[in-house]
Amino acid sequence: MGLEATILYVDLTHARVWKETLDEATFRKYPGGSALAAYLLLKHIPRGADPLGPENVLVWAVGPLTGLPISGQSRLSVSARSPLTGAIGDSQSGGFFPAEMRAAGVEAIVFLGRAPEPVYLWLHDGEAELRPAGHLWGKVTGEVEAILKKELGDPKVQIAQIGPAGENLVRYAAIINMANRANGRTGMGAVMGSKNLKAVAVRGTNPPRPAMPREFAALARRFKELQERNPGIVEFGRLGTAGVVTSQNYQGGLPTRNYTSGVFEGAEAISGETLYTTYLKERDTCYACTVKCKRVVEIHSPEIEVDETYGGPEYETLATFGSYCGVSDLAALCKANELVNKYGLDSISCGATIAWAMEAAEKGLLDDEGIGLRFGNAQAMLKAIEMLAHREGRLGNLLAEGSLRAARSLGPEAEKLTVTVKGQELPAHMPQVKRSLGLIYAVNPFGADHQSSEHDTAYRSKPGTIFRQRLEALGITERMDGKDLSPAKVRAGYWTQVYYSALDTFGVCQFVWGSSWQLYGPNELVELVRYATGWDTSLWEIMKVGERRLNLLRAFNAREGIGREADRLPDRLFEPLKGGPSDGVALDRAEIERALDLYYGMAGWDPSTGLPTRARLEELDLGWVADLAGL
Repeated sequence: MGLEATILYVDLTHARVWKETLDEATFRKYPGGSALAAYLLLKHIPRGADPLGPENVLVWAVGPLTGLPISGQSRLSVSARSPLTGAIGDSQSGGFFPAEMRAAGVEAIVFLGRAPEPVYLWLHDGEAELRPAGHLWGKVTGEVEAILKKELGDPKVQIAQIGPAGENLVRYAAIINMANRANGRTGMGAVMGSKNLKAVAVRGTNPPRPAMPREFAALARRFKELQERNPGIVEFGRLGTAGVVTSQNYQGGLPTRNYTSGVFEGAEAISGETLYTTYLKERDTCYACTVKCKRVVEIHSPEIEVDETYGGPEYETLATFGSYCGVSDLAALCKANELVNKYGLDSISCGATIAWAMEAAEKGLLDDEGIGLRFGNAQAMLKAIEMLAHREGRLGNLLAEGSLRAARSLGPEAEKLTVTVKGQELPAHMPQVKRSLGLIYAVNPFGADHQSSEHDTAYRSKPGTIFRQRLEALGITERMDGKDLSPAKVRAGYWTQVYYSALDTFGVCQFVWGSSWQLYGPNELVELVRYATGWDTSLWEIMKVGERRLNLLRAFNAREGIGREADRLPDRLFEPLKGGPSDGVALDRAEIERALDLYYGMAGWDPSTGLPTRARLEELDLGWVADLAGL
């Protein structure tokens, strides 16, 4: 028997569960993760579905590499129509849940309908059942972790769930596993909440085995050799993503006070180095990964308490609640991290929405209900998280809608202050100093995302380095400056977007398997897929998988009437930055439009509409998608 995929269907409306098998040929075209989720969405979701209605479909997917004993493979993709953007929603998380889900016997779970009362799904070694969750509703993630592990009688059970934010339909609510890993972006937690689905608990005792065990083991053993060639992996493990706060600030690319500046005077106080020497208790990791980049913090003081259950802040959290909001109190940022994981919130959209609110309040455009929403006010920032997670008062209810919807209710002057693409708040990597990111932010089907392509800093890597060799495997040979947006940079952005699209499909971590980041690169990924699956694959096929996934996402949007007009960067990026190395720097609208035209042509999409052409979809064996989307 070949490598097939088991799909678990859960009809929440009628409390039914059943399994179907995806044949190997189809699984090889959509090999897990984001592509498999998009394929299943397009098969089942009706056109025009209300993102918070029962007709929306929620898909969880892992892949053929998930759960194997090698670093960087335990990733979960969750997709649905996004309540934040109205476009396709797509998010990834790590931890132990993805590996446990596959060991429990399924590659994907498709949730249909809406349960009449709160429920959770219990999946164990191929058996699945829906159970009442009324006793869990209203509880925070750490509490639910403890209750379910006791209820199910197994401390090894892995739980992915929503907190109060998802229950309250905050449009950027996250799905949290291990109480500190998040499927954060695009509001998948709100979709769960709309379906009265509180949690999914999984336990599996049948981990997958590679098709070619001897070759697979040899690849895993090369970890040490590759680590020696890239000593930066040790520093990455020591400081985690928080380690880039200082370098981002040094180059003028640390978003500050709602993206008005690229430098923050408090950067050192909130840096990875400072976190390491103050509040870091230990380093955590994901299933079978030896990098150990996750932070765990604990604070016990008269002023503030931070519970280690909720992990520690990543770079994005330090930036969005820190420099975005002008807050340099590291203990408060650790508390913000606890709150977003406890309540189940995307830290990027949450912090960025609060930063927008601070600027709007300072300009007299927003009534902050007396909490003191001003840049630098850490206590107001923390209070705002509490309020929006519970939709408390008019302000909490407003911020729970995300910055763009909130701003539109206040008027055009407030809307000018928003920093979003397709309604999703920008992450903490600035297109003004990383020009290809601006292009990819614009065209990315589910809104601005910093893990959908390579960052411009990689294109400066020197010949002969391991980073350059990995880029060269993708055909990228030129050295380019961060502010370059030439045709060569557009091409590099597109090719790395395709590669990263494949990573999100096969479900591997970009910090371990990225084209220029840490340990393994594109050629090793080919080996991994070959040894894990037994498929005689190639980098060409893997890139085609990446293209197919991008076109599936784009075709979903096309069916909902979302095209080039939505590929728009916010006005704030075209305003000159203030201070530091990026003082006076801004994007150029004509340059961005030229880059968009080039990108669409390279992708095989119609430059006038930004939609995939039928020829492009047929070339990717997606003719059925062209019919479905009316292309």
